[in-house]
Amino acid sequence: MIAQRLNLRALSNRTLIYVIALVFFFFCGFPFLWMILTSLKPLGEIFTETPIFLSRNANLASFHRLFTTTNFLTYFKNSIFVAGSTMLFTIIVASLAGYGLTRFRFKGRETLATMTLFTYMFAPIMIVIPLYIIMRNIRIVNTHFGLILSYTSFSLPFSLWLLRAFFQSIPLELEEAAMVDGASRFKAVIYVVMPMALPGIIATSIFTFILAWNDYIFTRILISSDELKTLPVGVQDLFNSTVIDWGMIMASGVMIIIPAMIFFMAVQRYLIKGWGTAAVKG
Repeated sequence: MIAQRLNLRALSNRTLIYVIALVFFFFCGFPFLWMILTSLKPLGEIFTETPIFLSRNANLASFHRLFTTTNFLTYFKNSIFVAGSTMLFTIIVASLAGYGLTRFRFKGRETLATMTLFTYMFAPIMIVIPLYIIMRNIRIVNTHFGLILSYTSFSLPFSLWLLRAFFQSIPLELEEAAMVDGASRFKAVIYVVMPMALPGIIATSIFTFILAWNDYIFTRILISSDELKTLPVGVQDLFNSTVIDWGMIMASGVMIIIPAMIFFMAVQRYLIKGWGTAAVKG
């Protein structure tokens, strides 16, 4: 009898959790669903008095206008290049710095690690103007290189802290054993440390990619040429038209979330493992 009550209580708790999760999924997922459905509607069905959920005349006309009448594809390629380059630079620097902070002892090591995370607490708007002045002086304003450096400098502190937690979780004895067997430190890092830190590297990659992919402030201030703009700024400029094409804007929204969603779904298991380890070690 007691066992039945316990099973019934466990079933009730599980059902409650599923119901709450379903409610949250609805409130979080419905706007994305509505965006996708609106991007497929003819213009006449977008502004009806009675909203139409599923269109009987769904088509890709909004996507066709987006690709043929705007510079969306240019913005898309720019975002891929800038976000990918930022992710690569950040991972390389953060991996080297994180490894150094966990494997080499020097005065002020812990203070340096703590101060590095502290710099991440500054809002982007507080550092973008000083960055602009610096980049103007070295003549890299209005270049993708300057934008990539800006994203790297902003995402590096947290990325370093996250990877440092992963390197701390890797036993030093494994690396020393590889070096005793004749491997150099470089080979020990490449073949022993890095494979074990892969979940953290992937988690950090997702964080960096999404930060650079979604950023608006840095691009708006540092980039002035239309052919160098990324998606957030380029799509925002679509609202400056005399007549706002909401179907086309919804289509651009769908195209913006697709790469990030594909990237996230491909490595989500590493992300979950990565955040879990960082939470425990941090």
